[in-house]
Amino acid sequence: QVQLVESGGGLVQAGGSLRLSCAASGRTLSAYTMAWFRQVPGKEREFVASITRNGGRSYYQDSVKGRFTISRDNAKNTVYLQMNSLKPEDTGDYCCARARTTAWATPAAIYEYEYWGQGTQVTVSS
Repeated sequence: QVQLVESGGGLVQAGGSLRLSCAASGRTLSAYTMAWFRQVPGKEREFVASITRNGGRSYYQDSVKGRFTISRDNAKNTVYLQMNSLKPEDTGDYCCARARTTAWATPAAIYEYEYWGQGTQVTVSS
């Protein structure tokens, strides 16, 4: 069983930065694509970013390109999301997710991910 625990969320003013962490226990993450999704009440969960198992490739939602950076430290079994130049529309509950298999995972496809964390709230004030 895999447990994912996010941290690093909080309240920040527009233009500020936050760094989210996703720590895994139970099994190593190193063989799997990892991703971050976010959700706000009344809306569907949306893809933010993903990173391949060796960190060689990363993918982003268009609205966060150039502002967010996903990274991973497989030795620490942890994935990060550095968020800069935050905007009020970035507000949401951010969850990390582990891919279902070790094969290629379509980055934004929710069905590709099997394990999810509980989420960490990010609130950006204007």
